[in-house]
Amino acid sequence: MLTQRRTAATATLALAVLTLPAQARAVDNPSPGKGGTECGLFTCRVEVDVPGESGGGGQVRRGGGNNGGGGNGGGDGDDANRPTCTYELAEPQPPAGSLDWDGHKPGDGAVYEENCVYEGDDNFTVARMVWAAEPPEGAGVDPAVLAQQAVDEMLLRSPEIGITPKPGGKGVVGMPVYMWTKKGPETYGPNTTSASAGGITVTATAKVSKIVWQMGDGKTVTCTTAGTPYKAEYGKKPSPDCGHRYAVPSSTTPSGKFHVTATSTWTIDWQVTGGGQTGQLTEIRESAVDINVAEVQVLN
Repeated sequence: MLTQRRTAATATLALAVLTLPAQARAVDNPSPGKGGTECGLFTCRVEVDVPGESGGGGQVRRGGGNNGGGGNGGGDGDDANRPTCTYELAEPQPPAGSLDWDGHKPGDGAVYEENCVYEGDDNFTVARMVWAAEPPEGAGVDPAVLAQQAVDEMLLRSPEIGITPKPGGKGVVGMPVYMWTKKGPETYGPNTTSASAGGITVTATAKVSKIVWQMGDGKTVTCTTAGTPYKAEYGKKPSPDCGHRYAVPSSTTPSGKFHVTATSTWTIDWQVTGGGQTGQLTEIRESAVDINVAEVQVLN
């Protein structure tokens, strides 16, 4: 089955496949396919006979090198008629239910991008997506790709901002400002997910390493903790780990409010299960609120 996944080249590739020369469509007169075409919104799958390939259902099989020998389902044939194929793990992997999985589910083997070059007078390339239970020869599974797939499955949210004064309320110049975020797997971590392909499993764990607060008055505060939620009994004590004081009122800004932005940096450490390769990824999330800060009115 042939899949063209990039819409810009769909018409060209489809034409190339449908007009394959006779010697590229059959080896030793194998039984013809149904010639069916199945199209979705972005993908068309056209059934064709590929030299040196037998079996179906997206199995990655190539003929043996000995004439007359069975090999891996290739049967007899001239080695010159066999294509040179390369494989690369599809990233991201197709969603569950995609035709590319050939009836299998994500985690059961993996889907690869196959490019087969047929050399000769016509010299052409056939590209398609194939499913394989194990990585095809020469197609190593990149753990970093699996790590990114694990991260894509995570729900990593922007900071759930807590701040005094509260949005809608009013603070006072010179009073301590507390900043914090809700601590949880989705807002601060740790958040752990695994992804598997080709017999390899990568586990990724994400935690917020820092939150940078832009306070709206030109000042920036970097906090390496989630911050401390304010309580009435703290009175005028400053935050022990993530705080600020405004020296001017918010009326000095064009909007009359301080636009406070919290940007969290998620640091994701990943490792191949059972030991082996490790790595690190980074994700950024941001949220914001507006607050009012006024000057103290002194009465004579």
